[in-house]
Amino acid sequence: MSTLDGLWRRGTDFLGSDYAIMGGAMSWVSERHLVAALSNAGAFGVIANGSMPPELLEQEIIETKALTDKAFGVNLIIMHPQLDALIEVCKRQNVSHVVLAGGIPSGNHIKAIKEYGGKVMGFAPSAIIGRKLVRLGADALVIEGMEAGGHIGPVTTSVLAQEVLPQIREVPVFIAGGIGRGEAMVSYLEMGASGVQLGTRFVCASECIAHAKFKELFIRSQARDAIPSVQLDPDFPVIPVRAIANQATDHFMRFQKEVIEQYRGGALDKKTAQLKIEHFWAGALRKAVIDGDVEHGSVMAGQSVGMVSKIQPVREIIEELVTQGEEYLSARRDRHLVLASERSEEFQPIA
Repeated sequence: MSTLDGLWRRGTDFLGSDYAIMGGAMSWVSERHLVAALSNAGAFGVIANGSMPPELLEQEIIETKALTDKAFGVNLIIMHPQLDALIEVCKRQNVSHVVLAGGIPSGNHIKAIKEYGGKVMGFAPSAIIGRKLVRLGADALVIEGMEAGGHIGPVTTSVLAQEVLPQIREVPVFIAGGIGRGEAMVSYLEMGASGVQLGTRFVCASECIAHAKFKELFIRSQARDAIPSVQLDPDFPVIPVRAIANQATDHFMRFQKEVIEQYRGGALDKKTAQLKIEHFWAGALRKAVIDGDVEHGSVMAGQSVGMVSKIQPVREIIEELVTQGEEYLSARRDRHLVLASERSEEFQPIA
């Protein structure tokens, strides 16, 4: 048994995996091939439902089961207009873990999942919301810092971990955002986390279906290249999206301006205008991930993109993370033994 086994035992028991490493749910990226590869490698894959209708989600789950007999989860966006039907799909397919993202889910949705035997995970951007999710019945939490790719909050991973981990111990807590190496993974486990979630690190997995140009840009990019989108008008709050800077970044600014002008001119009501702005990224992401248009599409990436240096099989990435963590713990243990030995020699009686 390794030292890591003891540190993340609560997380592995909860997920039913060998390693308490969850794959982040990335739209167009976290589909059957990557999800199955993660679970087969001992980690825990999560299907990103995104805007998929129920029939497509069901097919994706069935196809994933054909590729792995290991546990995996499904990520559902609570704003999805067919959320009830999506939960029914998860029930019908007996999905063991459902991650509810994009806000605070209703108690009824959490209850519907738990009643069929599923485990519910929710995103907690603060300790207050984390406690509320636990009261509603969430079985585990994910806290994700602003270093992550895609839609992000305003607080860093390190600050969230310090805020949430000491206060919420009733359920397992998984840390996400900016994690690219095993040493960082261990540091959060030692703070009290039950596991971690990584997304950016797995985009360049050989099993990932993302376009070759998408992966090439990841490999060329540094942490500073992954920047958050900017809100143009305070009357139209936009959840920031972290992506590698390209022409789509500039286009989003122009698009916001055009939509807001349409609203001011009476062509759109505020809700429709807000939805148009929010939906910009969905199409832009597909354009980059599937079509390979990395100039005009959205290349969502976390700041850990600077640690992505080559195409690797998922199993190799997982083994690399675990080895880094174990070596870090082993080196620290050796340093402590040396220091203890030196202190002991200092207090030896003089003959």
